Formats: sequence, C-alpha cells, structure tokens
Amino acid sequence: MALPERQQLRYWGVAAAVFFVLLWYLGDVILPFVLGGAIAYFLDPAADRLEAWGLSRAMSTALIMLGVALIVILAMLLIIPLVVDQATALIEVAPELLNNLQKFVAERFPDLTETNSLLRRSLQSLGDAIQARGGELLNQVVNSAMSLISILMLLFIVPIVAFYLLLDWDKMVAQIDRLLPRDHAPVIRRLAHEIDGTLSSFVRGQGTVCLIMAGFYAVTLMLVGLQFGLVIGLFSGLLAFIPYISSILGGVVAIGLAVFQFWGDWLMIGLVAVIYIGGQIVEGNFITPKLVGDSVGLHPVWLILALTAFGSVFGFVGMLIAVPVAASIGVLARFGVEQYMAGRLYRGLEAREDD
Repeated sequence: MALPERQQLRYWGVAAAVFFVLLWYLGDVILPFVLGGAIAYFLDPAADRLEAWGLSRAMSTALIMLGVALIVILAMLLIIPLVVDQATALIEVAPELLNNLQKFVAERFPDLTETNSLLRRSLQSLGDAIQARGGELLNQVVNSAMSLISILMLLFIVPIVAFYLLLDWDKMVAQIDRLLPRDHAPVIRRLAHEIDGTLSSFVRGQGTVCLIMAGFYAVTLMLVGLQFGLVIGLFSGLLAFIPYISSILGGVVAIGLAVFQFWGDWLMIGLVAVIYIGGQIVEGNFITPKLVGDSVGLHPVWLILALTAFGSVFGFVGMLIAVPVAASIGVLARFGVEQYMAGRLYRGLEAREDD
C-alpha cells in the first residue's frame, strides 16, 4: 500500500531542502562535477549516435572527448587571447567613444551639452565608470582564471568527471529508474521525459544556436573591418538564448561603433546593420526551428528570473543549475495544472456527476 500523500510530500520536501542546503554549502566543491555533468548531458546524444554506428560506448566517449579537447586547445591558443585583448581595448576606449558621442550630439543639439547639462555629466560619469569598473572586473576574471585551482579544475577535474559520466550515462539512468518508487514510477518517468525534452530543446538546441550565431556575428563583423567585432559578435551570439534581446543589444552596440568608425561611409554602416537583420532572419526562420523544433522550451522571462535568483543565492553553481531547475519546475507546474483541471476543485458538480 502506498504511503499517505502528506507523508510523501514530507519526504520529498525534506529531500528538496537537503539538496538546496548541500548546494549552499558545497557550491565551490561541486562546481567541477556540475560542469562535468552538463558536458556529459550535452554530449550524450553524440555518444548514442556513435554507438548506433557500431562503436563501443568506451570508444565513442574517447573519440568525443578527444574532439572536445582539440577544440578547447585551439580556442585557448587562438581565440581567447584575441577576445581578452579586444575586450581590454574596448574598455579602455569607452570614454573616447562616449566623448565622440557627446561631440556628435553637441553638433546636432547644442542646448543639450552645455557645461552643466545633465547629458554631459551623465556621459562623462558613464565613461569613467566603464573604464574603472570594467578594467577592474576584467582583471579579476583573468586573475581568477589563471589561479592554480581554476587551472586544475578546468584542465583535469572537469574533463575527467565529464568522461566518466558520459561513459556510464546510460547505466546511471537505468539505475535511477530501478530505484524509483514503484507506485509512482510511470508518472515520474513521464515527467522526467518531459523535462528531458525541455532541456534537450533549450540546452542542446538553443546552446547550438548560440554557438552558431556567435561564430556568424564574430566572423562577419571582423570581415567588414569593425573594431572589436570579435567581442561584440561573440557577445551577441552567446545571448541568443534570449530571443530578440541579443540582436537588439548587439546591433545597437555594433551599429553605434560602426557610426563612429565609418562615419560618412554609409555602405559600411549599412553592412553592419544588414548583418544583424539578416542574422535574426536566418536564426528565427531556419536555424532555431531546425535545431530547437516545436518542443516546449523555456519562456525568456522565466529563464531570466531563474538565472537571477539562483545566481544571487548560490553563485556561479546556481546559474549552472538554474536552467534544469527552471525546466523541472515548469514541467511540474504544467502537471499540477493538468491535475487541477481534472479534479473536483476545478470541475465542481460535473466531477461529482461523473463519479
């Protein structure tokens, strides 16, 4: 006989509380394991595909991890140093760009840029803040990334964890399924399948979209000769998980820089605008439908709320688990609404007549 519902809720509530308490206290310790698990989850379909082609799970895992290692090494040698240099240069030149904007506005609207005007003081303070805070933030990121602990985590612990999790992924799923409560196993499997579908849609599908768009924007902006095109392009692409926001923010920054750099050359300015408009059209009509499909994803507002809340409470680890937790809560909420609409509280007299 199944346990009473109140007792079951008590057990599940205690389990959830223990999970979040451990996450609170062990955030830095479990970071490499969370990263390794995310990598293994992302790469599991590739391993399954190689297995379907006749390779063993061990060989499939080894080939995938070797390919990932080569990509990471190439990125560290070729792309990351260039990104850091451009980001540093962009932060240093920000006050000059804002001064150019101030001169541009002064020529068109002289009344707005008097010595004590609000616009003049705002632009000056904004430029100083970007240079001071931005440089300080970048130095902290670089110093943290170059610490011995970070190097060991990124180069050794995370790949090892990802390798073993990817190798035993199917076995772990089967073991978890074996431990499910028998009375609730069908419902749990159904909810887990829906959560996996949402995560597959967003993490794998939208993650791939982000990488494609980051490469597209970075390469095209560099080809047209836009200064800091690599940094702006990568920034725009990696924000593609939020529809429209990435193109708006990236487009405003890129077109603004193009106006200062190519002032008078309207063809070059137009090319930068076409890149973002064309990128949005291609992404929305071809790439996203192909990779993400019609499966239920995460609403941008719900995603931003989850990232903000978990990031502020649990730090970087919280941001990593925000997406799967948000997906899980969304699936459970839909399940709860489904149960409510099938119950007496919603159906009222109709439910009693059916009984």
